[in-house]
Amino acid sequence: MPNKSYQVIARRWRPKQFSELVGQDHVVQTLGNAIKMDRIAHAYLFVGPRGTGKTTSARLFAKSLNWEDGPSLEVPDTSDIGNAIMDGRCLDVIEIDGASNNSVDQVRELRDECQYAPAQCRFKIYVIDEVHMLSQQAFNALLKTLEEPPPHVKFVFATTESHKVLPTIVSRCQRFEFRSIPVPLIVSKLEEICTAEGINAEKEAIEAVARMAMGGMRDAQSILDQMISFCGKSITQKDVLEVYGLASNDRISNLAEFVINADYDAIINLTDSFSVEGIDFYRALLDLSDNFRELLLKILRNDESVLNCAPEQCVRILDALRNGEDLVRMGLSEKTNFEVTLFRAVEAGRTRSIDQVIRKISGMIPEEVK
Repeated sequence: MPNKSYQVIARRWRPKQFSELVGQDHVVQTLGNAIKMDRIAHAYLFVGPRGTGKTTSARLFAKSLNWEDGPSLEVPDTSDIGNAIMDGRCLDVIEIDGASNNSVDQVRELRDECQYAPAQCRFKIYVIDEVHMLSQQAFNALLKTLEEPPPHVKFVFATTESHKVLPTIVSRCQRFEFRSIPVPLIVSKLEEICTAEGINAEKEAIEAVARMAMGGMRDAQSILDQMISFCGKSITQKDVLEVYGLASNDRISNLAEFVINADYDAIINLTDSFSVEGIDFYRALLDLSDNFRELLLKILRNDESVLNCAPEQCVRILDALRNGEDLVRMGLSEKTNFEVTLFRAVEAGRTRSIDQVIRKISGMIPEEVK
């Protein structure tokens, strides 16, 4: 019999306290101070990439405001109201999907419901996810209520595209920026999960998963879940690279060296092997850009172990790679566009700025002549 109660890792490991939220310390500190100082606003806007904790933070904040002996940032696990809020069972914490509840009639209904006192909690809290999906009329219907809501009502809006939210809505909210989570923090969390779940995963495999997540903890956990389904209790870097069509760090480093040295034959041969193996060219281009960024940082720190590459050359190559991202992602032939982008990067790296030429000439002139 299949286990009908199984929950994916991303749901089982969703933070239950603010202390478990990874990579958003600035948000936790500000909300904590607001609660301690009793300076709780009536509307908040949580902005940031997907999977960085916006909706989870909204639930945690609702739990902090509404638990029996609160408000408090840390809520005991024994709190009935706190558990009901985190499980989505609380009548006074209403979560709304902005994508499917975006009509003016639905917002007017919400506005009318606001007037009623909460049934069991201190505050009635409306969490609207993907708020940028609301229609223009729906936004307008919300404006007055948002500016002067009843004292028992709080709004928390979450969005991945803040530029689509009306400025009149943004100006009525306290805005919190959720940042992409750094790879080391994602790696640390995934290692914790693997230890708890009894999974033996190579360090390089976890790092590959963390890089693929591109700053999103939920994406990283979903990828890890899929790798467990594919590999069982033991996950190697080879498995991750094979399943997701990634190139290893060594091959990306080799490719960076070929670009710097303008080795066209080696670039073509490596690109051909990527094509045969089904490597994701767009992902390889992003990894190559990251490689050059790290190289640039090493050069600026005067690290003697780096390749023979001037900082100006590194910057120009990076610009060429960045300019080719849309071409590789959206073009008809990924392989051809990938090769064209690399060739442009080679040419960009070989050009010399006027400043560079002047410095070189100056260095060749003897002091007495100067």
